[in-house]
Parts: sequence; C-alpha cells; structure tokens
Amino acid sequence: MTRRLHLLLGLALFLAVCLVAANAETILYEGKSAFNTIVVTEDEHGLRTLLFEKDGARQSVVKPGDPDHLELPYTRVVMTGLALCDDPRRVLVVGLGGGTIPMFLRKHYPQVAIDVVDIDPEVVRVAKKFFGFREDARMRAHAADGRRFIEQTRQPYDIIFLDAFGPDSIPRHLATVEFLQSVRRALTPRGLVAGNVWSRSTNRQYDDMVRTYQEAFSELYVIRIEGAGNRIFIALPRAERVTRQDLSKRAAAISKQHGFRFDLGELVSWGFQAAREKDSQSQILTDQGKPNPQE
Repeated sequence: MTRRLHLLLGLALFLAVCLVAANAETILYEGKSAFNTIVVTEDEHGLRTLLFEKDGARQSVVKPGDPDHLELPYTRVVMTGLALCDDPRRVLVVGLGGGTIPMFLRKHYPQVAIDVVDIDPEVVRVAKKFFGFREDARMRAHAADGRRFIEQTRQPYDIIFLDAFGPDSIPRHLATVEFLQSVRRALTPRGLVAGNVWSRSTNRQYDDMVRTYQEAFSELYVIRIEGAGNRIFIALPRAERVTRQDLSKRAAAISKQHGFRFDLGELVSWGFQAAREKDSQSQILTDQGKPNPQE
C-alpha cells in the first residue's frame, strides 16, 4: 500500500470520526414515567431535544434561553392561528413537550393568559428542569388529561393549540368528533383551533381526521409544511372564507408586528389548502370506536 493511499485512508477515517463527533448528542436525562420513557439530549450547538424513547421522533427541540428559536418547522407554521385571531386574550396549549409553543407565545404576547395541559406530570417537571419552561402569573401548567380539562373549562379560549399527537401514536379520545365538539364549545365565537397532525405517510387515520374536523367545525384549512410530515389544521367554529392570499397577507403582518424571526406569510403561502370537499370514503371518528356513516 502506497504512502499516498495510507494518507488518504487516514484522512477519511479522521473525517468520519469528526462527523460522528459533530452529530453526537449527550444524554442529559433518561427516566420512565407512567406514560413514557422520557429522554433529553443536548447537541454541540446547545439544542436540547425531548424524546419519548431512544432514537424516537423528536417531540420538542429547544434552545434554552432563546424562545424565538423554533427548530422544528411545524412550530413556526402552527402560529398561523395567530393571524386569524385579532386580539387573543386566553390561549390553551394541549401537549407541553419541552414548552416550545407556550414559551414563544409568552415572549411575543406577554399579556395573554396561557394554560398548558399535559397528561404526564413528569413531562412538566422535565420541561422546567431541562428546557427553561417557567410558570408565572399569566402562564400555568396543568398535569391533566387534555380532553377532561377542555370538557370542564368554564372560561372560553381564543385559540386552542392541539399538539398532543405523535407520528404513530394518536390518542383516540383526542381525535373523535365528540372531543372536537367539546373543543368547539370551549372557544370564543371568534376563536379557532390550531392542530398539529401527522400526514397520511405515517398516520393511517389522517383522512378520517380531516373528515372528523370537517364534521365538528364550520371551516377547515390545512397547511402543509415544507420538508416535514406534519400538517397544521386551522379549524373555525364559524363560516369564514379565507383565501391563500388573504391569510398569507395577514400572517406576514403578524410576523412583522410582533418581530418573529421568520416570515409566517411565506410559510402559509407555500402550504395553504382550503379543506371544503368532504371525502365520501373517509369516516368520522367517534367515541364508540365505530365510524359514523356518511350522509
């Protein structure tokens, strides 16, 4: 073997080691709760990731101390709901994770009262210890079942963010028409729902979920996310026809007004779709576990 070949092989090995080191993540925490195996990692850039199993899907990615850093694309697009709610006063987030969404909202909407619900009290503890999530006079975390919390609420919300779904683990009781009807009742007349849902590539119930949202709400808009398998559902409890151009314009204005690091208008324009056609082959998900027949 020639000296030159030795040098090339050595260089290749060195680069491979550097690449592995660059991609290496340190495990900061691993523990079991009543619901999940919770794993927290940190990379060389200081980004912390929440997983519910080793090598599982990323539930949250947070840069501690920087609530403006929205690493996962869906966390930016889900803010589209803000463009359809002129002056939110009360917001509910179902699914805390690392606290990405509520911390961003707290930064840009400091006067809004924010409730965050997560079924797993250990997730709440981990979000506080490792991701910088903090409660204050206007932001409260509740360790409770999201459906029961919504069904028992007495003060309506302007926006409800539903972010409790994984790519292959959809709590059925948070996807049925009965649940969505209770969500609708928990909204103000000018309120809306912004739901993070995985697309049909990994979610076999995706088309049924679209149909179920259509049954529970007066309007449904779906926003695709470039480079990700998520879809954002924007559901309204009222008839309000919104075009791609109109929503994009309103989203861009919100971004500028509140100083977002990204142009929400561009994200809306790329992925907007009005979901008005009802697929006769899709089913309405119900609590009974049997789909309602199409009418």
